[in-house]
Amino acid sequence: MSVIRPYRASDRAAISEICLKTADAGGDATGILSDDELWGDLFAVPYVERHPDLAWIVESDDGRAIGYIVATDDTDGFYRWFRDEWWQALAEKYPRPAEIVTREDRMVEYGYGRAPGIEPHAAEYPAHLHIDLLPEAQGQGLGRRLIETLFAELSRRGVPGLHLGMDPANDGAAAFYERLGMVELPAGSGKSYGVRFG
Repeated sequence: MSVIRPYRASDRAAISEICLKTADAGGDATGILSDDELWGDLFAVPYVERHPDLAWIVESDDGRAIGYIVATDDTDGFYRWFRDEWWQALAEKYPRPAEIVTREDRMVEYGYGRAPGIEPHAAEYPAHLHIDLLPEAQGQGLGRRLIETLFAELSRRGVPGLHLGMDPANDGAAAFYERLGMVELPAGSGKSYGVRFG
């Protein structure tokens, strides 16, 4: 039986791989970009570097990481760190595109665009998360357990709310968040959901 446990530094490569294998609206994004690591460098690894205490792993019976949840309890603070430290260290690996033409250009520009104040829901819902489960971990209640684990920790810390953004093509994720009591928030180009604690 799979278990949920706290993140360990030795899980870093596994969460990057899980992010890649689920990044295309829940499907495998391998080979979509010129560098498969970009997915994890944007949406998974920086969270465990900044907030390893807000990361949990789903571990299979045979000891493999097959899912994760990562989060920050302060979106603006996280984006400040992401801009000033994390992404600066990756600037040579991911040079800023001269023009935005491809999906990869949009993603790299997304990295350059992270900054405090850009997320319209951060004041009311200061925390945000990323969650990914490989297909073998789906449909067993593990995603719900990961979210409940995170929500309990955020509530314990006195965080008033959490928001998340998602690919609007990922209908399964939208239904999952709604079943957890999250409400759809106004969003520009994607879908956003939020929940208040307390």
